Amino acid sequence: MLFNSLIFVPFVLIVLGLYYSMPFRWQNWMLLIASCIFYGCWDWRYLILLLFSTSIDFIVGQKLHDAHSPVVKKKLLLFSCVVNLSILGFFKYFNFFIDSASYMLSVLHLGKLGAHVTVLLPVGISFYTFHAMSYTIDIYRDKLNPIRNFADYMLFVLYFPQLVAGPIARASLLIPQVANPRKIKRSQIAEGIWLIFWGYIKKCLIADNLAPVANLVFEAKHIPNGVQCLLAIYAFAIQIYCDFSGYTDIARGLGKVMGFELSLNFNLPYIACNPPEFWQRWHISLSSWLRDYLYIPLGGNRKGTFMTYRNLVLTMVIGGLWHGAAWHFVLWGAYHGLILVLHRLIFGKKADKGVPASALNKNLSRICMFHLTCFGWLLFRVRDVSQLTESLHSLTSRLVLDASAVTMLSSLVLFGGILAVMELWIQNSDDPRKRPMWNMGLGPVAVTILALLFMLLYPQSQQAFLYFQF
Repeated sequence: MLFNSLIFVPFVLIVLGLYYSMPFRWQNWMLLIASCIFYGCWDWRYLILLLFSTSIDFIVGQKLHDAHSPVVKKKLLLFSCVVNLSILGFFKYFNFFIDSASYMLSVLHLGKLGAHVTVLLPVGISFYTFHAMSYTIDIYRDKLNPIRNFADYMLFVLYFPQLVAGPIARASLLIPQVANPRKIKRSQIAEGIWLIFWGYIKKCLIADNLAPVANLVFEAKHIPNGVQCLLAIYAFAIQIYCDFSGYTDIARGLGKVMGFELSLNFNLPYIACNPPEFWQRWHISLSSWLRDYLYIPLGGNRKGTFMTYRNLVLTMVIGGLWHGAAWHFVLWGAYHGLILVLHRLIFGKKADKGVPASALNKNLSRICMFHLTCFGWLLFRVRDVSQLTESLHSLTSRLVLDASAVTMLSSLVLFGGILAVMELWIQNSDDPRKRPMWNMGLGPVAVTILALLFMLLYPQSQQAFLYFQF
């Protein structure tokens, strides 16, 4: 069930109507049932998979808390991680590794592997796997007490606004909100309505109208020319941001109108001045998860310069692979690991906090970082390595400004301009009424204009959220 599908509107209205009329315990049961319906609309069989993995983690969480032997606790945590990663690995990566191994064998003239399993990827499996793993790991680290109510634990994992595309919920943040009665404030409802509205504007008005611009190049059999390729990269940079941040805005907004506070996932990432700052602003719930549960356990920056660089690159490569079972995602992760390393090499100990002092240097750094990010989006968006090679060739040798490029540019200026004006004005505020001049009449005017543009420019074809595939 897509957030931007017609069936989702009555679904949410029914859920909210029931939610507001029920006492706390009935609210949780109703939300759990609604979340199962929401997820089951894709394929009810994957609910069985979810029930299995959540049951394992719930039981392991209890036993981890009760165990006194460090050896037993390590074995329990290892068991939980193996179960979760095995499910994730089979559904998402089995064919990737088999096909890669088969290709290497054929290159070496050693034959091919015949094993290939055709399976549907469970929607959001990467997200809810990381939800569940944070729970058992935090109990193992004595940072969290296990929840004793299985239905509440199920709701923590399955809560439908954030189930399939995040933000990745930390157990320490969401479980207390699930396990205790929620008091909904008027300010939360106002913020929630704004976030839902702005999320749909970003997704349906901006991202879905720029998707054809990017697809015109990247879905073509051959890259048309360098100018179109460059414009498609810019279009995709805006598309993926509006698509994904739009989803999380809707998710956070739905959470707020039910009294839940989900974590901030994006904070104006394209104004970042350097690679570390970008990852403090982009997909914050994933980057912080990778930092806390992968980079730091690997040693972080505590074991010398070389190991710090190794840990950075390894963390980002795994982050790239988390996004998808393809080599261009691995390249994307490795690329971001490399620019993090180069930034530390250049700025040394100031790498994590050194921002250029002057406004001019800041803006030049932002422009540079934006284009470094856009090159990363080229790695992310291409179908395979051969299309990447063709794109690089076009960007460096086939620069032609034709009528198609002008049309692409006009779409980019229109929808990118809407985003830039609104983002720089509201500054990512959950309550834009606090922004300058909002209550002086400009706020209602802006909302009216956005609503009219939404109705006039609503795309003819519905686009699934990009991160549903992860």
